[in-house]
Amino acid sequence: MATYAVVCAAEAGATAEAVAQGPVGGWIAGGEGGTEVLFDAPETEGEGLGINDVVPAGRELARRLDTPAVVLVGTPQVAYAVFLRPDATGTQSMVWAADWEPPTDPEEYAEHRAQWDAQAARCAEWFGRPDAAAALAEVRNDPRPGEAKPGTDDLLRQVCAALGVPSATVGVSSLTSPDGVADAGVPEDAVRAEAALPAGTETAPAKSSTFRAVRALVLLAGFYLLSVVLLAVLAGVDVLVASWGVGGLTGKVVIVSFVLAIPIVRGMFMLRRPQDDGPAGVPVGEQQQPELWAAVRDLAARYGTRAPDEIVLIGEVNAAVSEKSRLLGLIGGRRRMYIGVPLLAGLTERQLHAVLTHELGHYGNSDTRLSAITLRGQERVLRTIAHFEERAARAQGKEQAKQEERAAKALSKGRKAKEIDTSGAGITYRAMAAIYTAYAKFYLRASHSVGRTQELAADQAAVRLAGRDATASALREIPVLGAAFDHYMRQYAGFGAPAGLLPPAGEVYGGLPRFLADPARGRELARMRVRLPREQRSPYDSHPPIAERVRLVEAAPADVPGTEAAGPDRPALELLHDREQVLIALETATLSGEAQAFTRVEWSALADPAVRLALADNAAPLRAALSAAGIEPSLGALLDAADEGRLPALAQGLPEGALHQGVAALAGLALAESGAARWELTWDQGVLLILADGTDEAEFGAAVDALADPVAEGGAAPDTAPLRKLLASA
Repeated sequence: MATYAVVCAAEAGATAEAVAQGPVGGWIAGGEGGTEVLFDAPETEGEGLGINDVVPAGRELARRLDTPAVVLVGTPQVAYAVFLRPDATGTQSMVWAADWEPPTDPEEYAEHRAQWDAQAARCAEWFGRPDAAAALAEVRNDPRPGEAKPGTDDLLRQVCAALGVPSATVGVSSLTSPDGVADAGVPEDAVRAEAALPAGTETAPAKSSTFRAVRALVLLAGFYLLSVVLLAVLAGVDVLVASWGVGGLTGKVVIVSFVLAIPIVRGMFMLRRPQDDGPAGVPVGEQQQPELWAAVRDLAARYGTRAPDEIVLIGEVNAAVSEKSRLLGLIGGRRRMYIGVPLLAGLTERQLHAVLTHELGHYGNSDTRLSAITLRGQERVLRTIAHFEERAARAQGKEQAKQEERAAKALSKGRKAKEIDTSGAGITYRAMAAIYTAYAKFYLRASHSVGRTQELAADQAAVRLAGRDATASALREIPVLGAAFDHYMRQYAGFGAPAGLLPPAGEVYGGLPRFLADPARGRELARMRVRLPREQRSPYDSHPPIAERVRLVEAAPADVPGTEAAGPDRPALELLHDREQVLIALETATLSGEAQAFTRVEWSALADPAVRLALADNAAPLRAALSAAGIEPSLGALLDAADEGRLPALAQGLPEGALHQGVAALAGLALAESGAARWELTWDQGVLLILADGTDEAEFGAAVDALADPVAEGGAAPDTAPLRKLLASA
């Protein structure tokens, strides 16, 4: 496990405040003698993390606290302790390599030791602890005879002990570390501190709608200009070759030019943008949902924009708006707002107001109208690329088929076949695709930078109308709710799908509030809320990272006391009338025809058939091995074969882990078929094995381990007694 921490002698509260004011967030853990900070590690691409990745954050921390700090970075191969002073730009360092061996020559060793002692004294002085020089000098990895060589983590703990600062974070890191460990070992009592925004990330003022319209039109025109230039180049090549008077070559070049021109022309003139009806959902009118419509209309009026003409409830943790504008978006049109029912299930009414105001902000800023121009250009350039790539793939496929046919003929005649190489096939198509790809990158960078600014502006609109606290809490809640909803759909609502089962009508989405309300799940979600998702900013993202959005919102002035809405902040789902019918209608609108034909069962009956089906699949390899060995594919026969010493031979023909998986499956099925076991779906723990005799699920697992593990580990003989005992009690 890697170390990636900064330690100082300051108090934890002051350290947390300093981190919150700096450029990098992290976890703060107070201890005897000082405070440790697990800074967020930067994103890297295969190069791992080095000492220089954390030193700038440590230096900024030392400067803000006006106290020295020591950066601790360690992997199994090397350990660093870098000492920083608030009033200096330099550093003093101590480094230990795990494979270092001391000089064998006594004079050389003495010289090395003197240099090391002097460096330890400089580091101790740099940290403001000159009295620790001798103790630091003893932190070495050339042990005395008979002593074990210390690991890199042990060396860093010795550094902390010499300085009198805590060392609980040695051996852990807050995020990605050089040896691949992630989110490991954060102390339980650590406090999270989000960083202030780096310089240059303040909210940019929104450009006028006219400016943005011109910009979008220029980007779209750039696509047509590029296409015209490429067509002109192709025509020019044809004319040039024809002027040489080489008839055969001229014909081939003209054909190639014509073939290359087809995708360009299709991209310019033959593409028709498909009708975008948005995500599937349930349209609701004011008579059906008066409270929801009243909230939307009130927010629109307060913002000063026209309310949507339609509201559609969807099955996503999302809210969005669209507008069917005219004349490339220059004239507004019919507006539609999408509101996710799962979003309503996890937000409070005030949080929902913040989300809806954000979306209305897109209307007020003309974002939805002008997006038509941008989307049209994006679609055309991306589809043109797709056409060229499709043709390149087709050319490579044909070339590979030809070469494989030649190779087969060569082998049939006893000759050595040539290695298949299709790298040259479709090269002209790929070259054209590369040209459009370069423009697409420019296009997306330019258009999405506008999109990110629009998102930040919409956030600020939400702050003004719904309040800073409601907006910030909604932004924090949405990623947590998204993760919870994904888990719920996979492990709860969709758990019985392999067996053709669904929960009762309306419960596919209607079970989510119960899942969220479970105390155990609530504790899990609370831990998730502490920390914002850590996303790497990309120029191709249409939205800024959620952490950046939250920090900007929370930097706004505090809400004025007494301005919040009157009454309790109830769950947003209570805005819906006839909720059960809405949930049933939403299932009809969003589930596939195949899923709607599934059998509906109560939650308590959902897990058992699905688990049995999965166990039958898990048992198949072991059953096949038993049958091949002339043994009945049943648990009883398996136990008899194990007592006869035949299990190791059976295991040799199975994939790794298949024996243990197969034993557990056969045992579970045998107990279920006898009525001694069943599986239930619980809100707090997921699927649980319920044994009729009250046996704990852990005891069942131990019985499976007793049979399978000795064979897998090649040690003692398998023990069949625990499983036989369970079968006997069935």
